[in-house]
Parts: sequence; C-alpha cells; structure tokens
Amino acid sequence: MTSPLRILLTNNTLALRAGSELFLSDVAQGLLRRGHLPVAYSTTLGDLGEELQSKTIPVIDDLNALQEPPDVIHAQHHLEAMSAMLHFPETPVVYYCHGWLPWQERPVVFPNILTYVAVDDLCRERLLTTPGIASEQIRTLYNFVDLKRYQPRAPLPEQPQSALIFSNQASDQNYAGLIRAACRARGIERVDLIGQSSGNVQPRPEELLPQYDIVFAKARCALEAMAVGCAVVVTEHYGVGGLVTSQNMQQLRRLNFGVRTMQAAPLAEASLVDALSGYNAADASKVSEWIRQEADLEQYLDQLELLYHGAVQQRQGEIVSPDSKFRAAANYLQELAPLVKRQAEVEQRAAGFEQRVQLLEQQLQQLQSQLQERQTEQEQTAQEYAEFRGSIAGRLALKLQRMRLWLTGPRNKGR
Repeated sequence: MTSPLRILLTNNTLALRAGSELFLSDVAQGLLRRGHLPVAYSTTLGDLGEELQSKTIPVIDDLNALQEPPDVIHAQHHLEAMSAMLHFPETPVVYYCHGWLPWQERPVVFPNILTYVAVDDLCRERLLTTPGIASEQIRTLYNFVDLKRYQPRAPLPEQPQSALIFSNQASDQNYAGLIRAACRARGIERVDLIGQSSGNVQPRPEELLPQYDIVFAKARCALEAMAVGCAVVVTEHYGVGGLVTSQNMQQLRRLNFGVRTMQAAPLAEASLVDALSGYNAADASKVSEWIRQEADLEQYLDQLELLYHGAVQQRQGEIVSPDSKFRAAANYLQELAPLVKRQAEVEQRAAGFEQRVQLLEQQLQQLQSQLQERQTEQEQTAQEYAEFRGSIAGRLALKLQRMRLWLTGPRNKGR
C-alpha cells in the first residue's frame, strides 16, 4: 500500500454546486476513503464548502491556516492555484484544466507544475497552445461518475414519457421553453427543470434521475444521467449536440459532452425534435453500460494517485532555482494585469453608469414632483372656477326667479 499524502486541492469557488466544484468534492471524498489527507482551498466558500467540512474534509480560505506544507497540490483555476504555489514554493503540483472558455481556466506556467491534466481533448488543445507547456507534461483523464451514488434505473420504455432539463444555465426565461415545445411535439408532456438558474437546486440528483426517460444536459450532468440509464440529449445555450448513441458516445466522451459538441446544430425547436426522434431504449441501455465501464470514479482515483506519487518522486532531489519561480510569478502577473485593468475599467464604467442612473432618477423624481404640483394647481383652479361659475349661475337663477314672480304677481296681471 502506498503512503498517504496530504493533498491541497484548489478551486475558484466552493460555494455553488457546479462542475469543477463537484469534481473536487468527489475527488476529495474519494481520496479520504483511501486514507489520504485532502484539504480544500478557495477564497469563495459557501454551501459546498460546508458540506465538505461535514464530511471531515478541512476547508480553508486562508493558506496561512495550513500549518504543514502539503505533499502535493492538486491545482484548479489560476488565482487560487498560483496563490497556493507561491505559498508552498517547494511542493510539486498537478495542474488541471477543466474548460475551454472560462477565464478562471486559463492555464499558468510555473516550475513546480510537473503534470498538466486535461479533462477532455478540447482542454488538451488549450494546454498545447499555451506557451511554456510541453506536450510531454500533458495527460488527459476523461471525467468520471461515482457509480455507488448513480445506480442503474429500471429499463426505459419504448416511447419516452418524461424528460428532465438538468442544467445550471437553463430557465423558463431562456431556452427551457424550446425544450418543452420540442417535447410536446414528440408527445412528452412531463418536462421538469433543475439547476441554479431555475432556482431548483437539487443536492442529490441521483435520487431524481431514475424518474426520467430523457435528460437534456451537458458535461458532468450528461455523464451522470447516462450512468443511471437515461437517454441523453447534449444541449445548453451553446447549441444542440444531439442524442448520445452507441455510435457517437466515444467521440462525444472525448469532448466531455461539452461546448465543441454543441456546435453540431443551433439551439432551436427543430434541432431538439430531430434529436428526440432518434430515441431508442435498447441503444440507450448500451450507452449506459459502456459509460459505467469507462467512467468509474474508483478507476479514476487509481490514475490520480499514480500522478500524485509520480509528482512527489520526480520532485525529490530536484532543485528548482528561486529565480525561475520569481520569473514565472512575474510573467503570471504580467499576463494577469490586462485582465485586472479591464475589470477595473468595467467597474469604473459601471460606477459612472450607476451615477448617471441615480442622477436621472433624481431628475425623474423632481419632474414627478413638479407634475404633481401642476396637477394639484390645476385641480384647485378647476375647483375655484367651478365654484365661481356656480356662484354666478346661482345669482342669475335667483334673479330670474324673482323676475318671474314679479311678472306673474297680482300687481301685473291686470296691466
């Protein structure tokens, strides 16, 4: 048995139940079960951090809290990663790239990073096109599912009867309506929605997924749904990747059922209907069986342990000059500076816009007050005019009545 390691895992946040956060959670709990000592670090903590704490995994937002240097750093997201690498400058690092688009996934170059891990072929492209990263440093480990949590469901029906939109991005204010319409066109009336944007976050999706025949999802969510045995349509606001079948599952898995796959078709009702038309219960079962063979968390942890121990062994006896670390840190700050400055400019413009909005609101309030005053003045004038007219009419009526009485009175009848 290999010796236990103290592993510091970094992430942009440990608040929301999103992809890399849940990845870290599963890995940390798996490492703990294997006798290792995981510690999770992020400057933004929340519900997920509390959940990890409840599982007896230390969670910190200040690196000074960790009094003993870790044996290895499992680095995700450049701000937290670089903070950890500079705080523990002698610790070897395994650095992860989880995405093509997010700014926090931007790879960094630092002498302590011995291995870069891409979660799919597209992330490998991002690493390969980053100056300073050698191709022999890169490994690709495709994502996993905790098969103990995500148990197989009963066999799918011949015709789908229910669907789930499983996404942190989907809501009835964006593309969920398109999916509902496509499902109705295929005779599927029950369409439910879970995720952050819809306000329906479900901490235990493994309990819900067996209720649905079709799941609309991407990446981790798609993988979990397939492991349960649901038919999966890869989709999000990027587009429609189509129905996962035994013919395309290997290709889609290599791209993590992610953004590149969703360039296949535009996000439109017709694209979704076309994907649904390929539903085949028997084929979905083949997909599920293959995913359960290929994407087991325990097999993944076996590979990850090898990377950790390899990094520790490689670093032993190796001397890295302090100057190279200082230069790497300087290069990082140089690359980061434009991002920070752009953000500062955005905040400045936002502050100026907010001031203009406040000024316009004040002017609007003044105009409303003036309008109210004018309306009050007009109402008073109208009332006074009405009273004035009323008094004239009253006097004229009284005079007319007196004149009528005078004309019809006894004194004037004989004349």
